[in-house]
Amino acid sequence: MSHLTRRTFLKNTLLGGAGLVVLPGLLRTPARGALSPNRRIQIAQIGCGRMGTSDMEGILAHPLARVVAVCDLDARRLGIAQAKVVKFYSQQGETNVEVKAYHDYQEIFARPDIDAVVVSTPDHWHALVAVQAALAGKHLYVQKPITYGIHESIALRTAVRAKKVILQTGSQQRSEKPFRAFRPASELVRNGRLGKLRAIRIGVGLDKPSGKKPAPMPVPVSFDYDRWLGPVAEQPYMEGRVHPQNSIGGRPGWITTEDFGLGMITNWGAHHLDIAQWAMGQELGGPTTINAQANFMQEDQWTVHHNYHIEMMYAHGVQVILDDKFENGLHFEGDRGWIFCARGAEKVTASDPNVAAGRSPYRASDEKLLAPLEPGETRWMPSPNHYLNWLESIVAHRDPIAPVDQSVKSVQTCCAAWIGMKLGRPLTWDAAAESFTGDDAANALRGRPARRPEFDLNLVMRNAGLA
Repeated sequence: MSHLTRRTFLKNTLLGGAGLVVLPGLLRTPARGALSPNRRIQIAQIGCGRMGTSDMEGILAHPLARVVAVCDLDARRLGIAQAKVVKFYSQQGETNVEVKAYHDYQEIFARPDIDAVVVSTPDHWHALVAVQAALAGKHLYVQKPITYGIHESIALRTAVRAKKVILQTGSQQRSEKPFRAFRPASELVRNGRLGKLRAIRIGVGLDKPSGKKPAPMPVPVSFDYDRWLGPVAEQPYMEGRVHPQNSIGGRPGWITTEDFGLGMITNWGAHHLDIAQWAMGQELGGPTTINAQANFMQEDQWTVHHNYHIEMMYAHGVQVILDDKFENGLHFEGDRGWIFCARGAEKVTASDPNVAAGRSPYRASDEKLLAPLEPGETRWMPSPNHYLNWLESIVAHRDPIAPVDQSVKSVQTCCAAWIGMKLGRPLTWDAAAESFTGDDAANALRGRPARRPEFDLNLVMRNAGLA
């Protein structure tokens, strides 16, 4: 396709209005009606660990919102979060600040005064909390990956759309700050700046074994470990597989324990594959074939994949390759050259990667490729701040910059790649059907049974009349 023909095609198919991309579901109206712009959105923070604290601080920064409740299964973390919010509002000159602390998130959903919740739990709890929040009519900010698995992603999308609540995924690379490279890079690629897009090479980092063998430990008295396990099979407590007891900011071990999180493929993969599919116009699609290989940690307290190499083909002829040796970021390659984007020096958490010395997080084979967009070219929705974009979307009753439909497709691609790594053989993925073609073993890995009925997402959906 020529450059001019491609540009005409993009203009005709992306429904751009004044340079703004309007995608499916953008202007759906929730049943609860619009919030008054003069009323502060009442927010509850669910999950008060490393990312929960970061998310909560991100919400506190915006006067449009008011944090009125916090929830965690670790009493120590819960108390720290509650004190942090009280201190914040007290420093604003308020007296008698009331912030309720909850062990059971269901009590939050029963409060009619709470408009929205931020879900910053470990990955294996995302779907159950978020689905039940949506069923209770609460708007949602959900950390990435939006769910742990594929079946869960379908259930969450169904609940969000049925209840017409606003969901923002914590895919902050879609917003303008703090990471300045991903939006312009993906806009340029989407507008055909590289000509025919050929390949996207993605580095998502590398988890390494801890060097510690599994060793059961006593459960801390302040921590409800049984409930924290939720839908996951019963197993001994190990601090190294949960979260540090002496730190809020330390990287939690559940990220590297496969029962609770699938490793880098859904950790950083959820960020970078989301940007890749956005850039190539596949935010509501996915790959057609997957060929993946990986080594999984053995005889270690951690269990996720270590080394990996993944090749995926998309229907329009773009090959997406992930490899543990690639620089963390996205390398877009086309007929006219390449564009690379990464996070750079600014970090959200201590585990964010550092850019290689002397290399820009936003660069190209020719600086001319990075020239600003021309008038009339496709541009993403403005989003100076990811949390503010969510809050303003609640007031306006429109989808935010990282809406549920697109986040579901991003996590499904990550999970499909993980299934390919587990099986170690080529797979055919049908993004429209959200299943593997003619492969019972692969399809069986799209979900897993719950440990007890109280944690059964399928039962929740059936009881809500949505399954």
